[in-house]
Amino acid sequence: MYVSDLFVYPIKSLRPTKLQEATFTRHGILYDRCFMLCKIIEDSAGNQELKNMHVPHFPAMSLFLTDLILPDHGEADDGGRIIVTYQQPPVSENNATKTLHVPLQPEWDDMEETPIMMHQSSMVGYKMGRKYSDWFSDRFGFPVILVYTGPNRRQVLGSMNPNVRRRMEQGWLSSLADYVPSFGRKEDDGILTFADCAAYMVVNDTSVKQVSSRFKDGVEVDVTKFRPNVVVGGAESAWEEDYWEELAIGGTDRVQLALTSNCVRCRSLDVDYQTGGFHKTDDGLVFKKLTKDRRVDSGAKYSPVFGRYGFLKGDEATVIRVGDPVAVSKKATARTTFDWPGLS
Repeated sequence: MYVSDLFVYPIKSLRPTKLQEATFTRHGILYDRCFMLCKIIEDSAGNQELKNMHVPHFPAMSLFLTDLILPDHGEADDGGRIIVTYQQPPVSENNATKTLHVPLQPEWDDMEETPIMMHQSSMVGYKMGRKYSDWFSDRFGFPVILVYTGPNRRQVLGSMNPNVRRRMEQGWLSSLADYVPSFGRKEDDGILTFADCAAYMVVNDTSVKQVSSRFKDGVEVDVTKFRPNVVVGGAESAWEEDYWEELAIGGTDRVQLALTSNCVRCRSLDVDYQTGGFHKTDDGLVFKKLTKDRRVDSGAKYSPVFGRYGFLKGDEATVIRVGDPVAVSKKATARTTFDWPGLS
């Protein structure tokens, strides 16, 4: 098997940037989901709260493309930027597009802090300036702000955390040892950016093709509907990834990914990238197709499964490239059970 595609999502729930090579870190691919949009909700008394924006609730987010310009540490010391392109629906070559440049590494020290809660896992974010919030607000038609993670990270909950899963497998004695500070326990350190539940999302391209085969007239499902970071090509069969527990990715410089949980899916699979709404005809209803036979996780029995959540084993950042070999270094005998608190 091999790395078929690599994707990074610098702003959560917008369209990704496709990469030929990516730096793998314990927090995910470098710069993945370090920004997020939040809707400003104001009550009758003038009090404001922020609502995290996710594509299944705000499908118009799919109209925004991203391109990642990496830092150039030459004389100019360019910190890099994200080029966001908005496509006026219905998307066509004739419709106008608008662009915004967002600094990839903003100076967060002087920015206003704001608490962020995602799936019961909290962190502190930093509000970007009016220039960015106003641009997005004009496109969406309601007030939003753009939030940056800065150096902050969220905790992984449930047994999705690879350290928790390891303790469960090794028994009570290992569990006791891991709770002694001198053993260098790290699982309480924040790992997640604005990614939902894990640092990586891995999908099997053979499974993507199997889903495409369920549609008539040669419809091909866009792999980015599944929001992958790593697409694995060359697998012998669809759905074999359900039992992948560890992957070795790369040649001489390789990484190990621990795959700790299934990804249970929602209606984001049915978003129409041409209109910024939901597909209304059968040729775009991916969620419906999967619901028929992919509700295979007892921890989320009403949701179909596609792909695996993963975490880097070790702390050393490594560059992985499209075409690099992929091997299953550990297989499970049974499917994992999704147990993120409150999301089953």
